[in-house]
Amino acid sequence: MKTLKNHTLIYDNECPMCNIYSKGFTKSGMLDEDGREAFTEISCRNKSLIDFNRAKNEIALVNYSQNKVTYGLDSLLLIIGNSFPLLEKIARIQPLYWFFKKMYSFVSYNRKQIIPSKKDNTAQSCVPDFNLKYRLGYMAFVAIFSAYILSVFSGKLGMNLTPNFFREFAVCLGQILWQTLFLKAYLKEKIWDYLGNMMTVSLIGTLLLIPALITSFSPVFYLIYFGIVVFIMFLEHIRRCKMLQLNYFPTISWILFRITALVIIILTTI
Repeated sequence: MKTLKNHTLIYDNECPMCNIYSKGFTKSGMLDEDGREAFTEISCRNKSLIDFNRAKNEIALVNYSQNKVTYGLDSLLLIIGNSFPLLEKIARIQPLYWFFKKMYSFVSYNRKQIIPSKKDNTAQSCVPDFNLKYRLGYMAFVAIFSAYILSVFSGKLGMNLTPNFFREFAVCLGQILWQTLFLKAYLKEKIWDYLGNMMTVSLIGTLLLIPALITSFSPVFYLIYFGIVVFIMFLEHIRRCKMLQLNYFPTISWILFRITALVIIILTTI
């Protein structure tokens, strides 16, 4: 690997994803051993060079030779391109560059809803700005993906259930609408952070269901398996609510909807 000298990557040390790939850059030799610096421990020199607020949304790469800072996808491409010039050239070709930039923003603006941290509420935390477009995009992605997996899984449960994407998609949208209506007055400015975390709980449950799709057992097995997955989701929902400094009310509302939706599905299939 060719080391990018005289550069420091200012990474979000409270984000596991940022920790992994920034450490990968230093371990592989693409950056110097001291070529990354935690956002919460940023030096006065680097703080004076970077756009502090922009660096919360897009990871900053400081070039000491030119006193220049690049952000986001361009920072990553600069590091990667130093060792693999061809990859950088390919990634900068339109419309690939546009796609990768959108994907970077999609993950970056939702990273605290994907993997939250207990320290996200401090003034020095590297918490990105709220972006309605990317939050809605994340929620829509999870709703569509979850509806598809659930529709396939439902066919294994018996009880006269057949795969039905639109039924499961309606349940996903209903969950969002239910929680918004019941919790908006209580959550106030936290409503979008909560909804993002709630959708991640759904995403976790969906991912846990995928291994069962390639198996062939009795409906009883899949009912038990589904119950275990829901219980894991329940515990994760409580954990995330605690991180958001919320009480049990959102979890109670979440459970009530799940029970209501299940009852309606069972009654309509009898």
